[in-house]
Amino acid sequence: MDKQDSHHNQALLPNQCGSSHSQTIDAPLPLVWSIIRQFDNPQAHKQFIKSCTMRAGDGGTAGSIREVTVSSGLPGSSSMERLDKLDDDKHVMNFSIVGGDHKLANYSSITTLHKEDEEEEKGGSEKTVVTQSYVVDVPAGSSKEDTCLFADTIVGCNLRSLAKVTEKMADRYTD
Repeated sequence: MDKQDSHHNQALLPNQCGSSHSQTIDAPLPLVWSIIRQFDNPQAHKQFIKSCTMRAGDGGTAGSIREVTVSSGLPGSSSMERLDKLDDDKHVMNFSIVGGDHKLANYSSITTLHKEDEEEEKGGSEKTVVTQSYVVDVPAGSSKEDTCLFADTIVGCNLRSLAKVTEKMADRYTD
């Protein structure tokens, strides 16, 4: 097991579900990290977020709290989220949902980044692998499958959106 994988081994309680998703992005790690680490600006890459207001901290240190307003059409309208860890050296971000108007109680997410070594060795462009895992409580009246399906959909969309945004930025720098 490599160092990145160890971050994604979160224990599940009987009333929880969780999953892990990876996205390979055709952009250099420093560029991708510069977008991900913006706890105070998640709408830069998360398409379901309409706005973000910092309620505590500066968004760059553990303990910072943000309130995000989500796009209409999703269940819920806002979320209070706490930055639990931001490690610029190891490219690890961990945040938890601590309140809001939605079904994701006790949601905790860990995101890690690492270079994809394979392409660079072949002389290809620099790629970044982003892995995001989460654990969340299953709400009363819902199943583990439905809860995970909802969270998986959001995480997957956010990772694809991150890829689109950062690959477009990388293209501008290489043209």
